[in-house]
Amino acid sequence: MLKFAIIREEKTPPDRRVVFSPKHLKQAKNQFPEAHFKVQQSDIRIFRDEEYQNEGFQVSEDISDCDVMIGVKEVPIKSLIPNKKYFFFSHTIKKQPYNRDLLKAILDKNIELFDHEVITSESGMRLIGFGRYAGLVGAYNGFRAIGLKNEFYSLPKADDLPDLNAMLAQLDKIKVPNLKIVLTGSGKVARGAKEILDHLKIKQVEVPDYLASEFEEPVYCHIDVLDYNKRKDGAVGSISEFFINPELYESDFWRFAVVSDFFIAGHFYGQGAPVFFTKEDAKTPNFNIKYIADISCDIAGPIPSTIRASTITDPIYGYDPKTGKETNYKDPKAITVMAVDNLPCELPRDASEGFGEMFLNKVLPAFFNDDKNGILERARMTKNGKLTSRYDYLQDFVS
Repeated sequence: MLKFAIIREEKTPPDRRVVFSPKHLKQAKNQFPEAHFKVQQSDIRIFRDEEYQNEGFQVSEDISDCDVMIGVKEVPIKSLIPNKKYFFFSHTIKKQPYNRDLLKAILDKNIELFDHEVITSESGMRLIGFGRYAGLVGAYNGFRAIGLKNEFYSLPKADDLPDLNAMLAQLDKIKVPNLKIVLTGSGKVARGAKEILDHLKIKQVEVPDYLASEFEEPVYCHIDVLDYNKRKDGAVGSISEFFINPELYESDFWRFAVVSDFFIAGHFYGQGAPVFFTKEDAKTPNFNIKYIADISCDIAGPIPSTIRASTITDPIYGYDPKTGKETNYKDPKAITVMAVDNLPCELPRDASEGFGEMFLNKVLPAFFNDDKNGILERARMTKNGKLTSRYDYLQDFVS
């Protein structure tokens, strides 16, 4: 019998999410009766220990008898159990220096690491993630920041609300000012942000109309990489070429920057891709963007006003385009920035339910069908104390 443990989140600041809610863990047990599930005790998890016990699951501090450890965020090195299989977001695939020691420890302890971020289909599409909830909360936080700066309305923090429905109900109480909003991205993050725009009944317009027209109501334009990038040589580009050879492209975002009020950044940004705008661009009189909800949150990356990640406790700061430094977000000359980098934590119950459903449908079956679709093989970063061939590009990082 294969034994799975739902492990406690121990990273600071605390994360209340979990891969499996009691409901989805019970579904997993019913679907795979040959599996055994144990839940590690936790005082911070959004679902109480008693809720798992009420569904018939053992809750224990000791999970050393389990084979597969399933968590959300990075596991502290001191808590790693040697010779086990682990699922969590390791944040190492881009050679993030702050987690080098974690990856070294995983190799030293002969742990098989499966990273949620690289659980993909054969075509490379991500199968699970919290992206939708990052988009939902990020867009909500952006509108909250606009209301606070201008004293148009006052929205509570999403973190203070019980669930997504309560958050949407708060949006029903506000009147959105006459803004032109540009949303970037085509994945789960952008689609989550789009849900908020559509819930607010903001009119979507296509690129030519958005760029050329003025409106008497709030509108938004949803754009992808070939809308805000163009070939340097003037030739027609393609999305596949852009991701393979981004150096052939330059930013074409300026045309949106001069007509937009609110920029919701829901894109994926790859190394070598053009930046959206520069510090110098933001200083010019024609630069019109006043509010940025940077859900992607690439520090010192494609959006120069994102000079740091903000926090759930203090989610908004100002960027002074003249000095390039942080200032009070209520300063009339400041660009208002929301750049929280752990947005799904603000809707822990909904985010956990959504993630658990994806994990149950896409990942768990691979343990019982000989991994016929290669789900586990593609996500396995380490085995037998070594990096697997797909991830051996990290060898110089850990050496």
